[in-house]
Amino acid sequence: MSFEWPWQYNFPPFFTLQPNVDTRQKQLAAWCSLVLSFCRQSKLYTLDLLEAQESAVFNNHKIHRKLSVEAIQVVFEELRKKGNLEWLDKNKSRCLVMWRRPEEWGKLIYQWVSKNGMVNSVFTLYELTNGDDTENEEFHGLEDWMLLRSLQALQADGKAEIIAMDDGKGVKFF
Repeated sequence: MSFEWPWQYNFPPFFTLQPNVDTRQKQLAAWCSLVLSFCRQSKLYTLDLLEAQESAVFNNHKIHRKLSVEAIQVVFEELRKKGNLEWLDKNKSRCLVMWRRPEEWGKLIYQWVSKNGMVNSVFTLYELTNGDDTENEEFHGLEDWMLLRSLQALQADGKAEIIAMDDGKGVKFF
């Protein structure tokens, strides 16, 4: 399945931050939506600022335009303000992208557990994200850091408990 680019992606001014405040807000909203959609389809959870500039999302070879590193930083900061991005370092060169927040992942996982009659069951973290039973679920292949945050959100709601197991961590759903 190929990625469907928004109309703005082929509009050269989209790749230059606009000086008008209202226009810039709309532009940043479009960039945020584009980045999250692209990461979601590509199942990307981490981005490197310098590598991002060369990726298809910020570099449209068809119209020979790319977003500057400074503008990418502005987009990333907007995503951070919305709770969709966390910096991994003080230099703000690598980040975690959360195209779905931990609470949302937790809700999806819990819906699957409930739908399949597995409440009061114990799972290893590996079973949840890599097991045969979850192969067709959106959370299949979810990175460990995001899985843990999702389960912590469920634990805070009293719907799960993260437990230590011989070979790592597991979770019991209530």
